[in-house]
Amino acid sequence: MNTAIVFAGGSGTRMGSAVPKQFLELDGKPVLAWTLELFQAHPQIDRIRIVAAKDFHGRVEALCADYGISKCAGIAEGGATAQDSIYAGLRAAEAGGDAPDTIVLLHDGVRPYVEPEVITANIEAVKRHGNAVTFTPCFETIVISRDGETIDALPYRRESYTAQAPQSFRLGDILAAHERIRARPGGYTDMIDQATICWTLGIPIHLVKGNRGNIKITTPEDIVTLEALIRARRAAHG
Repeated sequence: MNTAIVFAGGSGTRMGSAVPKQFLELDGKPVLAWTLELFQAHPQIDRIRIVAAKDFHGRVEALCADYGISKCAGIAEGGATAQDSIYAGLRAAEAGGDAPDTIVLLHDGVRPYVEPEVITANIEAVKRHGNAVTFTPCFETIVISRDGETIDALPYRRESYTAQAPQSFRLGDILAAHERIRARPGGYTDMIDQATICWTLGIPIHLVKGNRGNIKITTPEDIVTLEALIRARRAAHG
């Protein structure tokens, strides 16, 4: 069983929009619809579970109906933070009957341009290695600065990558990792994503190469970029 867990809890603050960014229009369709359709169309995805703020459950249900997201197996209520929401989604999958060995692909609702081959590669990597974190190589130099004024470290670009999504695991494994982090005094402090959680716990992480354009919508410029990519892909495929 392969379950996509899609997180749709953004507020749109950095977009400068009164509408949460997952519901903004992207080339005539809500961002979240684009994302859900990726998993709806993928033959190896059996279920889709969505995590959203309770106030938006009705809107998400309507969106699923409008765009034929028949694989939707439920909408869970998000938590106070991103990691709390991910934990809620994992617990909802467990409560909904997903077995501990179910492969769960954790994905951002505002990351609507992942290629089907990347989803497939995530599933295969979990089968072989136990987990998968999508990445792309960095094409610009990464610097590390603690004060934002001087450089403390400068890793070689050939060794630098950007972690993206999906980030994929066996349900039982990633739930256990969350439980360990939640039991620490600092809880989710500095836990940006599942890769950070695994790294903190000393769990080896397997990388899966992603596609360019698999960006997480954060600013208005990202909408412009993705619309250009979508139109270019449409033109290329007639």
